[in-house]
Amino acid sequence: MSAITDNARTRTIVTGAAVGREMHAGTTRREQLVGWAFLAPFLVAFVLFLVWPVVHGLYLSFTDQSLTGAGGAFVGFANYAEALADPTMWRSIGNTLWFTVISTIPLVLIALLMAVLVDRGIPGQWLWRLSFFMPFLLASTVISQIWVWIFNPQIGAANAILESFGLEPLAWLQNPDTNMNAIIIATVWWTVGFNFLLYLAALQNIPAQQYEAAALDGAGPLRQLWSITLPQLAPVTVLIVMLQILASLKLFDQAYQMLGGVASDTTRSIVQYMYEAGFVGYRFGYSAAISYVFFALIVVIGVAQALVTRRRKEQ
Repeated sequence: MSAITDNARTRTIVTGAAVGREMHAGTTRREQLVGWAFLAPFLVAFVLFLVWPVVHGLYLSFTDQSLTGAGGAFVGFANYAEALADPTMWRSIGNTLWFTVISTIPLVLIALLMAVLVDRGIPGQWLWRLSFFMPFLLASTVISQIWVWIFNPQIGAANAILESFGLEPLAWLQNPDTNMNAIIIATVWWTVGFNFLLYLAALQNIPAQQYEAAALDGAGPLRQLWSITLPQLAPVTVLIVMLQILASLKLFDQAYQMLGGVASDTTRSIVQYMYEAGFVGYRFGYSAAISYVFFALIVVIGVAQALVTRRRKEQ
């Protein structure tokens, strides 16, 4: 009698476990379906607006497709061979890299200086924060128009400042020797507020006890800045540099608008050259090939930056 009872109890336990597994499997499948349902809108948008343009652009780079609808025949690597031998493309890449290097340095240093000054408690902090960050909220067309007036050779504020110091006025945007510098100045004024905000947030996360302990040990403000502030800001600095490089490599709108769409050999960026090849020269296939050459360059820069960052962390 006891054996029969034990067997019945065992069958009940096994049956209950099997039913539990089936219920769990059903619940898991329902949860997966619900999860995919929530992801579906994003996945559709991701495929339509990112994956498909990348795949289609890669296909176009191997054709002679025209903006007019003509062409479309497969030409293999002919567009890439032409791009690699195109001196205008390499000059445009050089202009872009020059702009990236020259603009990134002040965008990091000036943002750091502004954040330190505001964090140290200068009067009217809310006003400084607003004034530093406000230009970043403006559209590129507004920024471009402001600086076109500032750099106006006859009535602009830039030449008025130069003349107040006894210097000769400059044709900022008309002279090939100064037009890229003018674009860099406008870009720094426009975008430095975003980096300032990142630095300020990082500074406010540094514990005040570290500065108090350093002050008790006799460390002055400069020593505290060098030994406490800058090391604590190293991760944020890496992030800012990375974001700034990626943003600067996409130089187009402010340069195009400030120069009225007329690019010179000293200001034509690689993005503007893509635009000219595709929408002015009607060569969609060649423009796509240029874009993927530039993409390969960005990948190389990104990998190099990642390797440098990793080595610094290991040290």
